[in-house]
Order: sequence, then structure tokens, then C-alpha cells
Amino acid sequence: MTRFLRENGLSLFFGTILVMALAGQAVAGLAEFNDQQLVAGLQPLTMRDYLLSSDFAVDVAENWQSEFLQFLLYIYATVWLLQRGSSESKELDRRGHESDQDQLVGPHATDRSPAWARAGGWRLAIYSRSLSIMMGSIFLLSWLAQSIAGRASYNAQQLSQYSDPVSWLGYVSSADFWSRTLQNWQSEFLAVAAMAVFAIYLRQRGSPESKPVGAPHDSTGLEG
Repeated sequence: MTRFLRENGLSLFFGTILVMALAGQAVAGLAEFNDQQLVAGLQPLTMRDYLLSSDFAVDVAENWQSEFLQFLLYIYATVWLLQRGSSESKELDRRGHESDQDQLVGPHATDRSPAWARAGGWRLAIYSRSLSIMMGSIFLLSWLAQSIAGRASYNAQQLSQYSDPVSWLGYVSSADFWSRTLQNWQSEFLAVAAMAVFAIYLRQRGSPESKPVGAPHDSTGLEG
């Protein structure tokens, strides 16, 4: 058990604080929602009903889709785009998909390489892009979930104000949908840009996200 915890500490840590953050969001969100219900003269919801509501779903989905979009763009952009001096960038002479030898695929694969890395054809083509495919798929599913839950929440508000509900296409072209979406996107893009630039000049000893403390500012692609 000790070995398992040590070797999986990063995923266990973030998985734990994810559950804690979701629980905190549910408690705070329910309190806010029920305050609004009481002001409007409506019945408050139980925790179970709130967790199954479109209001909770849209709040979760709109954050998830922006996070996975951030990683999708970051993964793909760092194949081709470089940042001199940043540990978040590849070395300046390694732009692009790199050679089969560098990537340990096909005849250059080792005995411990994944089976699809040793294969050729469509299996290697898919596996070579599997990370961005997965991130892109989760982003699209989260964005779809946001649009469906957001529409339900928006239409509930419309009906409470004796206004007409909107279709799904009407909602995804509405200001409400894009306001929710873009306020999350801009924060993710800011965070990535800040990390890429700060990593040129600032250090965190022992972190693979930082260069070694004594590395020159213009060293690119080094990990500490």
C-alpha cells in the first residue's frame, strides 16, 4: 500500500481535492440556489435534487470543457510552437513531430514500448495522436453537456419570467452560452501563457515543470 501511494501520489492528490472541491461547490451552490428559491416564493431543493439539476450540471460542465480545451490546445500547440527559455517548450531544434527514432516507434521501438507503438499503419497513426484525441473528445462531450444543461437552466428561468423557451440551436448562439464559455476560456489561456513565460525566469526546485534552479534563462526544454 505504501508503494502504491508513493507511485500514484500525484493522481491520488488531485483526485481527492477534486472530490472535495465538487462537494464544496455542491454545498455552496445549493445554499445560493435555495436562497433564490425562497426570494421567489418557491420550494427549496434537497441536495439530491440539486445534484441532478441543470444548474449544477451546467456549472460543472462549463469548467470541465474549458480545462480540457486548454490541455488539448497546449498539447497540440507545443508540437509546433516554441518558447525560448521556457521549460514548457521543446528544445528549439525539435519543432514538429520528430523522427521515428526520437519517438521510439516502428523499428525503433523497444521491448517495453506499447504494442501499438511497435505496430505500423492506422494503429500507430491513432496511438501517436491518442492523447489529443482523448482530450478533444472529453472537451467536445463536456461542451455538449454544458449546452444541454445550460439550455435547460436558461429555459427554466425564461418560463419563470413568462418568456418563451429557446431551442438548442437558439441557446448555443445566445449571449448567455457564449458569456459562460468565453469567461472560462480566457482564464485558461491566460494561465497557460503565464506559465510558459514565468518558467523562463522563475524556478521551483525539484519540479519537472521548472528548469533546474541554476539553469540559464535562455535554456529551453530543460526539466528540473
